[in-house]
Amino acid sequence: MGRRRADRPRRTRIEFYPTGAPGGVLITQGRTKVLCTASVSVEQPPWMREAEPARGWVTAEYGMLPGSTPERKRRGGDGRSTEIQRLVGRSLRAAVDLERMPGVTVTCDCDVLVADGGTRAASITGGYVALAQAVAWARREGLIQKNPIRGPVAAVSVGIVGGEPCVDLDYALDAQAEVDMNVVMDHRGGFVELQGTGERGTFSREQLDRLLRLARGAIRRLIALQRRALRSTL
Repeated sequence: MGRRRADRPRRTRIEFYPTGAPGGVLITQGRTKVLCTASVSVEQPPWMREAEPARGWVTAEYGMLPGSTPERKRRGGDGRSTEIQRLVGRSLRAAVDLERMPGVTVTCDCDVLVADGGTRAASITGGYVALAQAVAWARREGLIQKNPIRGPVAAVSVGIVGGEPCVDLDYALDAQAEVDMNVVMDHRGGFVELQGTGERGTFSREQLDRLLRLARGAIRRLIALQRRALRSTL
């Protein structure tokens, strides 16, 4: 595990990053860096236009930039990116009441600048802050009348490496993990999504419970960081 304790996530920073979009932050976890922006449009996906009651929508796109990995990452989507952006979108929708933002769509773009493990979790954690910034902008512009934000949503990876449960896996740890899991939770401690697999064998209920306890503690810290970032940028 090196210098970092198994129950401590990597050092994390969430910083305002000005772009042309209403929401924008750079999240750094260890060496991993993800730029999260959130854009607002007054339109709905075609399949929602006849929905009753009227609702808004939150969606996401995810991509790894060419220089994010030691070997150049080719531009363009792939199956992994599609799966991750769907996860990010589902997770961020858990943070809002869509009926309080009728006719408004927020698109969160998560661009990985440096990939050293945990990019999907970082995209969710940073994406929420960008989403909240974009919602605040839409309210100031009169596009949204009532605050739709339910509360923060954050994510972290956990796993078993060398028989030891640990949290917030970087690439080196992830490559060795016997068990790998991504956990998404809201500010009340409810689970939004769990993605876990035994990469090199099975895992017990006791091990699962230990991993979830690690994730809960790390996500509490991440939510505190999200709230501090929003206090400094809104």
